[in-house]
Amino acid sequence: MQQTAREAEARAIGEKKVKDLMKDNKRLVEVPYSASLAHTMNVLVANRVVAVPVAAPPGQWIGAGGSMIMETDKQTGVLRKHYIGMVTMLDILAHIAGEEDGPGLVDLERKMAVPVSSIIGNNVEGLSLWTLSPNTSILECMELFSMGIHRAMVPIDGEAAGVELVKSSSSYRMLTQMDVLRFLSQQIPEMQQTLGQSVKEMGAINENVMAITDKTKVIEAIKCMKSSFLNAVPIVRSTQLGGDHTHTQLFTGRGRKLGGTFSATDLRGCHLATLQTWLQQTALEFTETIGKSALLEGTTAGGRELVTCGEESSMKEVMEKVVSKHVHRIWVTDEHGLLLGLISLSDMIRAIRLSLLSQIQT
Repeated sequence: MQQTAREAEARAIGEKKVKDLMKDNKRLVEVPYSASLAHTMNVLVANRVVAVPVAAPPGQWIGAGGSMIMETDKQTGVLRKHYIGMVTMLDILAHIAGEEDGPGLVDLERKMAVPVSSIIGNNVEGLSLWTLSPNTSILECMELFSMGIHRAMVPIDGEAAGVELVKSSSSYRMLTQMDVLRFLSQQIPEMQQTLGQSVKEMGAINENVMAITDKTKVIEAIKCMKSSFLNAVPIVRSTQLGGDHTHTQLFTGRGRKLGGTFSATDLRGCHLATLQTWLQQTALEFTETIGKSALLEGTTAGGRELVTCGEESSMKEVMEKVVSKHVHRIWVTDEHGLLLGLISLSDMIRAIRLSLLSQIQT
C-alpha cells in the first residue's frame, strides 16, 4: 500500500534520535550546591538560561526524586559529582515571595545570600531531574516533554534512563523543549502537511488561562505565580473588574483585553537593588521598563513585544514565532485583542506528536 505524504513525513521524523538534536548543544551550565542564590542568578543571566542543575559531591546527598545522575572522571572513572536537583527562576521567585520581613518588606540581600541547595523543591520542577538516552527516539522524547517536563539531561558517553543511573557519564548536555521545537522548525519542508494545520484544529490551545491585572504589584504577581507553579502570566486591563482583591490574586483571563506578560525570565535582568525598588510597583510598569532596557532576549529598544496568534494560525506560523522570539508561550487572541487562551511549548509538542502518531498508525 502506497504511503501518503503525511505518513511518510511522520515516519521520517519518527526515525530521528535525541542525539540528532544534540549536535549544536553547548557544554552544561551548572552551579555547585554551595553557591548563593545571588551567584546562581548571575549564572542564569550570563548564560541566558532559565534553569540550572545543581552539582554536589557524590555520596553526601539524596538526589531530587531519588535521582542518581552522576558524572565521572573520564580518565579514571572515579565519581566526581552528583546532580541533586534543578533550580529554576520560579524556585528563586518562590523563595523571594516567601515569608516577608515586615508588612510589604522583603530583605532581598539576606534572601539571596542563602545556598542554592536550600531552595531545591520550592517548585515541583526542581524535583523533576530527568535524563534521556542519546538513542531515545524523538517521539519518545516528545512524549516526555508533552507532559510538562521542560528539560532533560543527556549523557554524552554514558547511559541513563528517567532518573535511574545505568552507567555514569563523564559529561552531560541539556536538552530543552525549545531545542526540540527548534529542531522541528528545521524540518518544516518535510513536515508541510502536519504543520500546515491550524492550532485550533490540532487541539493545541489551552483555554484555561489565569491572569493578573495591570494594577497587580510585582510582589503579588510573584506570589500568584508561586502558588500556581506558573512561569508567566498575562496582564489584562483592570477596567470593569471587582475591588482591590482582584489585584492580588489570579483570575480567569479569557475574554479580557491583553496588555502584557509578566514572566519569571524578566527578573533575570534585574540587579538586586533594582528588583528591591520594583517589588511594590505594578507588574505592567516593570515589564515595560525591562522591555526598554533590551537586557533580555525578545526585547527591543522600543519596548517588549507581545507575541500572539489567532485560533486559525497554522502550527508552522506559531512554531516560527516561538523559535525566533525565544518565548515559552504564545497568547491566543481574537481580532479585538481579547484573550482566548495560550499555547505553551508543552501544548505544541503534544499536538505535533499526536498528529505524527496518528499518521504512522493509520
